[in-house]
Amino acid sequence: MAKPNYSFEKRQRDLAKKAKKEEKRLRKAGTTGNPDSPETPDPAAPPPATEVKPVP
Repeated sequence: MAKPNYSFEKRQRDLAKKAKKEEKRLRKAGTTGNPDSPETPDPAAPPPATEVKPVP
């Protein structure tokens, strides 16, 4: 029977803690980790197109 790899399990726990802490930090800062979020527009994106009506 193989012995358990405790260092791997500990590393996985630490990575999960770190990710959760980072998510909480971002949430407190008022942003989400989702880049598609409408609250944080992409500065390189062109502005939304506006409809121009022809003058008669």
